[in-house]
Amino acid sequence: MAATVHGFQTQVTKLLDLLANSLYSNKEVFLRELISNASDAIDKLHFISLTNADLVKDDPNFKIRIRADKDAQTLTISDNGLGMTLEEANSHLGTIAESGTEEFMKKLTGDKAKDSQLIGQFGVGFYSSFIVADKVTVLSRSINAKEDEGVRWESTGNGTFESENIKRTQRGTDVILHLKDSEKEFLDEWTLREAITKYSDHISTPVELWTEKYEPKKEGEEEKDQEKKYEFTQVNDAKALWTRSAKEIKDDEYKEFYKHLTHDYQDPITWAHNKVEGDLEYTSLLYVPKNAPWDLFSRTHEHGLKLYVQRVFIMDKAEAFQPNYLRFVGGLVDTNALPLNVSRELLQDSAVTRKLKKALTKRSLNMFEKLSKDREQYAQFWTQFGSVLKEGPVEDYENRDAILKLLRYASTHNDSDVQDVSLDDYIGRMPKGQDKIYYITAESYEAAKNSPYLETFKKKGIEVLLMWERIDEWLMGNINEYDKHEFVCVTASDLKLGDLADKDEKEKQETATKENQDLIDRFKKALGDKVKDIVISSRLYDSPSCVISDSNQMMTNQMKKMLEAAGQKLPEEKYTLELNPEHKLVKKAYEEQDENRFDKWAELIYEQALLSESGGLKDPSNFVKIMNTLLTD
Repeated sequence: MAATVHGFQTQVTKLLDLLANSLYSNKEVFLRELISNASDAIDKLHFISLTNADLVKDDPNFKIRIRADKDAQTLTISDNGLGMTLEEANSHLGTIAESGTEEFMKKLTGDKAKDSQLIGQFGVGFYSSFIVADKVTVLSRSINAKEDEGVRWESTGNGTFESENIKRTQRGTDVILHLKDSEKEFLDEWTLREAITKYSDHISTPVELWTEKYEPKKEGEEEKDQEKKYEFTQVNDAKALWTRSAKEIKDDEYKEFYKHLTHDYQDPITWAHNKVEGDLEYTSLLYVPKNAPWDLFSRTHEHGLKLYVQRVFIMDKAEAFQPNYLRFVGGLVDTNALPLNVSRELLQDSAVTRKLKKALTKRSLNMFEKLSKDREQYAQFWTQFGSVLKEGPVEDYENRDAILKLLRYASTHNDSDVQDVSLDDYIGRMPKGQDKIYYITAESYEAAKNSPYLETFKKKGIEVLLMWERIDEWLMGNINEYDKHEFVCVTASDLKLGDLADKDEKEKQETATKENQDLIDRFKKALGDKVKDIVISSRLYDSPSCVISDSNQMMTNQMKKMLEAAGQKLPEEKYTLELNPEHKLVKKAYEEQDENRFDKWAELIYEQALLSESGGLKDPSNFVKIMNTLLTD
């Protein structure tokens, strides 16, 4: 039967074009990717064979073999792992990881350096073959297939591939690279040996290279008369990296193992390697990537650690060992406390799993704490993962304080939107008499920074944390204090500054209210039931007015907007309007003798406050009409 020709997914074609034009400056990474894929296939078969030894009885010794053929100008990477059926080959080798394709292509910039960093985030390691090859042939046979159900898949990377069933006696996969004329260096034994040692020394499966076998010359035999002989020799150490002592592992080895483990093309920003002995024995190797995966906030985002039991690979992305807010942490856990036949369902109900999750969570938080000592590196970490870490204090009550210690904010202490202020920094700068942590949530940094609610705090030199991310509103609604210091939103209607308030402030407030009673009454008459109350403000200096919610109302304006944006209908709330009687606009309004025009001034001042608070009005055209009338008359 003739081979069937298929068209690549559109995004694959574009990707292959990028690869063919030397997207990578470090071309030898293709070998790392192909060896890594072969290692994964062997790990999976090894696990299955524990309960079905007959699957591997004909070839029980797992290995990866690499053979260069200078005459044919081919490089072959072979494994005796799981193998593929025809359907699997068409699916796995013809598309980039499902839902990521469109997003991946959107992020490509045309800048080769930046684009090469993106490749690793989207699981496209196999296609790196086309960096060095102008044709790739894949021969495979699944462990579940018969001899006549082997597979041949082939492509020149120019938009199509062909595939067919063939007869194949052995299980596993051969990836045959037909090298470009410019890439013949990868046929050289020493080039290959160096690359394998650099990238794959840590893989527990033996990696064997087809090498020339040197034999001593026989007496009277000329070197030219010697027949060259070849054999497969093991090149890598074949000892799982995490089983070695941390003291003997170099940083470069940790970095390369991370790339093998995650298929990321960038170095991790930090890692933690721990071996624990005692009642619960386990080894963990945790990594934090340099950049967040594109789908970090997607509900379909798969996460978790690789699980090994007694160095036997059990499953990928075992999410039971991590809380959801640590879903960006990669790595592995190896333990002898779980059975080899453990399933995802059993993991969820296992006491061992719960203990491991608790321990690994603390390991991760300790890793972040250590990283935070380096402000520059932690700033990079926070930019990528800060929003996810903010889920932690609500999700993980036991570690709430440890997580809060790791959070970073912008504040009025700095004239910048950079989030680099910790809660400990804030507390350390508190003036004498301050015992609360003040914050504000808004739609943007600019809205928070310029909010009229901050005026009294600026005047008194009190630092306020500025928050504008969607998650901030949810977070602050679920935490009350840190290190015995209560969190207080500056928009609270019953805001009290305690010892920081002027001693005679209450008296001043009462006096101001009495002196401006007529102003209050006129505004109440003009606005009627649009407002709950009118009061003289003690917090405003530069703004004419602001609105505040009921002190018993737990939901802030930002939270309301989020719920309304999600389609949830909320009952209309009436605000209390705070007036600054010293502001020129309020004075001008009060001087107006025409009550109809005063009503317009009152409505303008009220809606200004609403606009400042919520960023929008129900009837903006009416606001514009009133403003135009007052400006032109």
